[in-house]
Amino acid sequence: MKKLPAPNVDFSSFFTPKDVLCRTALTLREEVIRELLTMLALNHGIGNVDEAFQTVMEREDAESTAIADGVAIPHARLSDLHKLVVAIATSVHGVRFTGGRPANLIILILAPKDSPALYLQALSSLARICSDKNMPETVKKLETAEDVWKFFARGGIILPPYVCAGDIMARNPVAIKDTDTLKRAIDLLVRHKLIDLPVVDKDGDLVGSVSAIELLRVCLPDYILWMDDLSPIINFEPFASVLRNESNTWLAEIMSREYVAVREDEPAIQVAKEITKTHLRQAYVTRDKKLVGVITLPQFVNKVLRE
Repeated sequence: MKKLPAPNVDFSSFFTPKDVLCRTALTLREEVIRELLTMLALNHGIGNVDEAFQTVMEREDAESTAIADGVAIPHARLSDLHKLVVAIATSVHGVRFTGGRPANLIILILAPKDSPALYLQALSSLARICSDKNMPETVKKLETAEDVWKFFARGGIILPPYVCAGDIMARNPVAIKDTDTLKRAIDLLVRHKLIDLPVVDKDGDLVGSVSAIELLRVCLPDYILWMDDLSPIINFEPFASVLRNESNTWLAEIMSREYVAVREDEPAIQVAKEITKTHLRQAYVTRDKKLVGVITLPQFVNKVLRE
């Protein structure tokens, strides 16, 4: 039986005007987050405010939740929570978060620890609307909590039916062209501390991958892999030979065509399936064959199980 798509869920259904702190005079993120948590405890019974505050701040200190200029989305998963809840604060003068300019819109999201899908769907829907640079300026001018709630209700922010690869990918990945040299590949791998690089052609289509392991294979002839005693070549002579020719070795000669690629609109669970099947460490995300993002295994684990 074909699985029916999940029904549309309006983001505004997760909060009410009572969960909105409009035009707050607070300027410190800690004060605003605690105030929002206290409000949620009163309206939705989220449990121990101090424990929730500690969890949110640990997440906040690990990585800033300022996702755009003027917008911050502090969030956390709580073990004792049974539904997703949202609280919103607006500020005329802004609340300082790490990274970006002061936030005029703060959206606090709390989700059950065992409901990663709904949690990521909410973040995804917000990320799309928050890409509008004028939105924080519009929201901060609203004068009542009712107006703020109506802004989100009328904006038609609908949670996507499922989390797709595009929702969890890292955008604008470092890539290399198939006409580049081995030297260029080594430089990029070292500079950006990467273990894999996607390879694209002149049109931006994904055509291959080059990894640190592939480079080691280039540097180590097959006979070395069968030797037990490497004392005759302990001074990295094979590597020296490769380095002498790195500017004349074209990437097309050494790149691998074995890689994981998923479409931007494919369910994110497909990423887990493909990575598990191939034992590779990352998946490339494409739109009409064009490379648009990358999902590494650590990133996937963090997004689904921890973030």
